[in-house]
Amino acid sequence: CKSCPETLLFQLLGLSIATLSTVTHYGLRFTLISNVSLDSNSYRVIHHTAFYFGICLSMTLILAALLSAAATVRESQCLTAMGFFCFALAFCGLIPAACWRYTHSTEVEDSMMDVYDFVYEEVRRNTSSFRRHELTAIHEAFLCCGKHSPFGDTTNVEHKTCPSGQVHNKGQDCLQEIQDFLKKHMDFAFSLLGIAIGFTVYGMILTSFLWFSIHFSSNLYRKGKYILR
Repeated sequence: CKSCPETLLFQLLGLSIATLSTVTHYGLRFTLISNVSLDSNSYRVIHHTAFYFGICLSMTLILAALLSAAATVRESQCLTAMGFFCFALAFCGLIPAACWRYTHSTEVEDSMMDVYDFVYEEVRRNTSSFRRHELTAIHEAFLCCGKHSPFGDTTNVEHKTCPSGQVHNKGQDCLQEIQDFLKKHMDFAFSLLGIAIGFTVYGMILTSFLWFSIHFSSNLYRKGKYILR
């Protein structure tokens, strides 16, 4: 099977995207922030949209790879056209996602830090004991402790919500920790997005070449054949 290596690459790419989407959606740090965020905060919408987009994209790429492989084996123009359509559909989804990355580069980061700020201020005002448990869970998940303040009046919050080791050792500022963690995750995610764009373009070129090859080989196969009556 001449197309087996390409098919395997597209399937691995689709599985990688599906894995990353699942980890992002069900990861402890992301789910904590999503559960705490208010309806007015955009993070929850971004969180769910990214998951469903990733799953749909991975399924489209895997389907396109399978259709291309089947088209090569059967020399079917119909299957080749369907494979091209799947690659084009994935490409049409990837380009807006890449544009969104550059036009809203700090939206995810800002929304996550806004969630932390909200919970932190709620605990600082002693308005909710439930928020104290949420803040403690965030500190344990991100291995951080509170946030630096020029007023120096927030030590009580850290003593109530940070692990003892983090308090005594002056643990990492949570806003900085969230920012660093998210930057690494987003850099990896959009590197994978760039790879996916390159592979979908390659897939469209490959299926176009395959369609024309099947079309012209079919015509050449019939050329020069005569029927004696």
